[in-house]
Amino acid sequence: MAQKVICTFCGSVCDDVEFDVEEFKPKKFCKLGRSKFSKKERIKAPMIDGKEVSYEEAIQKAAEILVNAKKPLLYGWASTANEAIRLGVILTEKVRGVYDQCASVCHAPGTLAVIEEGIPGASLGAIKNRADLVIFWGSNPMEAHPRHPLRYSMSAKGLLIKGRNDRKVVVVDVRKTKTAKKADVFVQIKPGYDYPVISALRALIKGEDIDVDEVGGVSKEQLKELAEMMKNAKYGVIFYGLGVTQSRGRDRNIENAVKLIQLLNRYTRFVIWPMRGHYNVVGSGEVPAWEVGYQYAIDFSRGYPRFSPAEFSANEVLQREDCDAALVIAADPVAHFPKESVKHLKKIPVIQIDPFPNMTTLVANVVIPSAVYGLEAEGTAYRMDGIPLRVKKVIDTEYWSDEKILEELLKKVVELRGE
Repeated sequence: MAQKVICTFCGSVCDDVEFDVEEFKPKKFCKLGRSKFSKKERIKAPMIDGKEVSYEEAIQKAAEILVNAKKPLLYGWASTANEAIRLGVILTEKVRGVYDQCASVCHAPGTLAVIEEGIPGASLGAIKNRADLVIFWGSNPMEAHPRHPLRYSMSAKGLLIKGRNDRKVVVVDVRKTKTAKKADVFVQIKPGYDYPVISALRALIKGEDIDVDEVGGVSKEQLKELAEMMKNAKYGVIFYGLGVTQSRGRDRNIENAVKLIQLLNRYTRFVIWPMRGHYNVVGSGEVPAWEVGYQYAIDFSRGYPRFSPAEFSANEVLQREDCDAALVIAADPVAHFPKESVKHLKKIPVIQIDPFPNMTTLVANVVIPSAVYGLEAEGTAYRMDGIPLRVKKVIDTEYWSDEKILEELLKKVVELRGE
């Protein structure tokens, strides 16, 4: 029997998919979501140094590690529910550690830009219903968010925009991606030249001339055409990705892009939004923001929150060897972090909370398996546009949810600290 569920893979958080409980089979999912909701290898039981133990024993050991550490790092959070993240922020404060989340290695520059400039954004529903010009800048949804083009952007059927024929699609990227092949216009720029290209567009939109034949590999004529297209749109959107946040310029690229949108709003209606990756990476920033005022790279070692991305992001802390224990939840830093960061992770006690085995499992001293949100556990998650959705539980399991694990871990920490 198929039940309506919410997919907890990428930031699109599709709420129109189904799961057959009897056959354990996902339906209407994209290939990425299907991979998570199909039968696959799981961490079978809690472990301490490779030996299977009970949840209570693993949590006891994890609490001892955190309490005995002078400055633990608590990292991940992008693929779990808001309720668990809230407990994680409280736990980090209790053990005077460092809270950091996955955005510090992907979309964090966009967060810094928003602090400086704000963001003229909109919900995906508004974009679907109104946008007649969609620009993907340094993002490739056909591979990273496969159902996004169908549901919200390229060929979405909206209230005022009836489908693909009513909408122009532009891709700005350093190479011809799968998304670029589906676009009406492809603008190929040189790697690291996003900032000057955006600046050139701002000048052209204001009616100024640029005294060069090309900028960042884009001809003056093509820049003029794009500027006119943007200016004449009834409702436009730029969806930006890691191609902009992780290339030369980083947060300054996004600041410049926001200024471009502010300028366009003098002539038409335009919005900008990041293409966020993990299903609740927005929540991993929003929850600490409404708990302690900051989204990531938060240090509690002095008893109060301090924010400094250049000092307290996970990679900075690990490479400086400035933490003596780590709790990793819903992330796999060993597979994705630089060699120097992983080298330090191998030296310190590591606690891992995750449904599936990964590279971090191999270095973790304490491994605590958890339930899959949207399938075996329920909670709240923010879609990439900041809309909160309630993810369901459709099958029973013996695995504990992240929320329950962290709740028990927090109780045990308080008990050990004698508070």
